[in-house]
Amino acid sequence: MNRSLSKKRGRAGFLMIFGKRKRMIERILVVEDEPLVAFDNEHFLRDAGYEVVATVDNVADALAYIGSEDISLVLTDMRLSGDGSGLDVARAARDRGLPVMFVTGSCPQEAPAVAVACLTKPYSPRDLRAAIEAVDARLRGKDVPRPPTGLVLFD
Repeated sequence: MNRSLSKKRGRAGFLMIFGKRKRMIERILVVEDEPLVAFDNEHFLRDAGYEVVATVDNVADALAYIGSEDISLVLTDMRLSGDGSGLDVARAARDRGLPVMFVTGSCPQEAPAVAVACLTKPYSPRDLRAAIEAVDARLRGKDVPRPPTGLVLFD
């Protein structure tokens, strides 16, 4: 056998065994009314390999995207600009079968009924990424042995 061909097969086999797994969460809607937090989240998520469908600061705009876009996860704060709250966004997303993770200073009491998780502010970019990875694992039916600081996962 040609030596370079066996090396190629060996590398392909290695990538098949140790290659990156496909994520369930790829396209994220960010619903955040604090401009700096929204900006940081959007840029961090893109750098981490996620596609940010949109970044909006109010319920009406969030509902428009939830109704028209292919979304893997909705990240929403509780307090938003204009009328309504993150709970309104979460209810609409749940009704369309979309997972929601609250990113807020105080997780609402109703969160377990409408969301898969809640990440408490303030959080670091590393905690946000770990939280999304934990939610992704949970959605795939995997155990999450050590959720990141500030993350609560719901059943």
